[in-house]
Amino acid sequence: MRYLLDQRSYDEMLARKSHPRDCYVRNQEYCHHLYIDGVKYTVARAVYACLKEAQAKNDVDALLHLQMHVTDLERLIGEARARGENVATLRMLGDPPPTEDEARPQLNNSFLPAQPTTPAETGLNRTFLTEQFLRILYNKGRATGMELAEAMGLFYRVIEQIIIDLRNVEQIDIVGQRGFGDINYEYVLTPRGQTAAQAAMEKVQYTGVCPVPLERWIESVKAQTVKNVKVTRRNIRDAFEGLVIDESILNMVGPAVNSGSSVMLFGYPGNGKTTIAERITYLMGDDIFIPYAVYADGAIIKMYDSVIHEPPRNPLPEDVEYDRRWVRISRPVVIVGGELTLEQLNLIYNPTSKVYEAPFQMKANCGIFLIDDFGRQQVRVFDLLNRWIVPLEKRYDFLNTVSGQKIQIPFDQLIMFSTNLDPKDLGDDALLRRIKFKIEIIDPTEEQWREIWKIMCRVRKVPYDDRSIDYLIAKWFRPDQRPFRMCQPRDILDQLIAIARYNMETPTLSPDLLDAACLSYFPSKEKKNFGAKVRLDL
Repeated sequence: MRYLLDQRSYDEMLARKSHPRDCYVRNQEYCHHLYIDGVKYTVARAVYACLKEAQAKNDVDALLHLQMHVTDLERLIGEARARGENVATLRMLGDPPPTEDEARPQLNNSFLPAQPTTPAETGLNRTFLTEQFLRILYNKGRATGMELAEAMGLFYRVIEQIIIDLRNVEQIDIVGQRGFGDINYEYVLTPRGQTAAQAAMEKVQYTGVCPVPLERWIESVKAQTVKNVKVTRRNIRDAFEGLVIDESILNMVGPAVNSGSSVMLFGYPGNGKTTIAERITYLMGDDIFIPYAVYADGAIIKMYDSVIHEPPRNPLPEDVEYDRRWVRISRPVVIVGGELTLEQLNLIYNPTSKVYEAPFQMKANCGIFLIDDFGRQQVRVFDLLNRWIVPLEKRYDFLNTVSGQKIQIPFDQLIMFSTNLDPKDLGDDALLRRIKFKIEIIDPTEEQWREIWKIMCRVRKVPYDDRSIDYLIAKWFRPDQRPFRMCQPRDILDQLIAIARYNMETPTLSPDLLDAACLSYFPSKEKKNFGAKVRLDL
């Protein structure tokens, strides 16, 4: 805790128009904290002023809160005097201000998968490597040793002995050469090799780079854990730069990310819950390695997904050598919505290729798994939350193969639930307690709402006019007591631009265009019966 003792700090606190919610004892009462450059301070003079006010009102809750500050402050003053310091000349007591390194910690991932130099170092048995070689050559028809090594994600010297063995048993043959050395010999399957390749294809039709053993992937997750991410009040501001959001929400989101556990964002629609979840990825920092595929007791599980996994923000230098069975990506952000089913949370088996697709939570390890529109999935909320009891509590999950075998995988991710429903309607205490952080995303104030209008007008290149916003509020918001939402400036502005284009005129915040946009944006408050029925309880 940091205490500001001087009158100037107290005056600065009083002069500010607004403060985050956590600067007060409750609601907008008894303000006694001040944020300076993202650092929270307790203003000593404000504490005593608020204590006097609480005593006059006989406010028990406020007295308990403020008295704890007084006790802490008097302890710090006593310690300062014991050190021989003149308290009257001090501006601050308590923890020193954070350094730049403490305020903006850099996360550097040191994990680098080592290149195997022998078949044994791949972690795969010789039979699997031989069959994978045959499957790849079967699909390619004709390939050089270099091409086959690249297709397997291995050094040529790792597969060189396999090539020699296959030539000795007359399953492959050399039919040409595209350069100097054994690495450039061209190989094809012999009739005997065709038979062996077809037998290998009957087992599994996977022809990608060689998989990584499950144990090595688990080791990589531990080395690149999401719990290494460190968020401070200062670097979270950097991540949310350009986004209008209440400071108190950031003060809850930051600790939630540091916990690396589970978060529920709830509140009215249109206030940026999904945007907040996506911005959190800016705090995840460094890039990570994941394998293209994982090998678990005979099962091949495809891990890398080009739709979900994005390229690294900071590519490695070209001269850095690592195991090419791995791919470097940005920390993953997996977003699912109302289409999520329980089946998608288990291994997805392809009976034709006999290859498994990793479920969402497996692909999200070392990153974020966001379940958007929680409560609107095609399965019951109770069933979905019940599915997460073990992963949320134990930080590991169990997956089932078609043969009935259970595979234990890590559950190392920040899992986020975003919903428009009240948390109490989603489950009982036993389920909800496993979601550690529950954060309400509140409506913006009028001042924040106007600031969003200014930003969106600048982005959409429409001249901003305060009088137009006054008109909009007076006609479309106050009469119907319509609440402000974060999404409204963007949505109404897009409607307005579309109407202006139709009218063949320049988009401006004119009363006519604002009225036309709002008329088509806001539904009528009058309930009407159009003769149709829809079930909302499915």
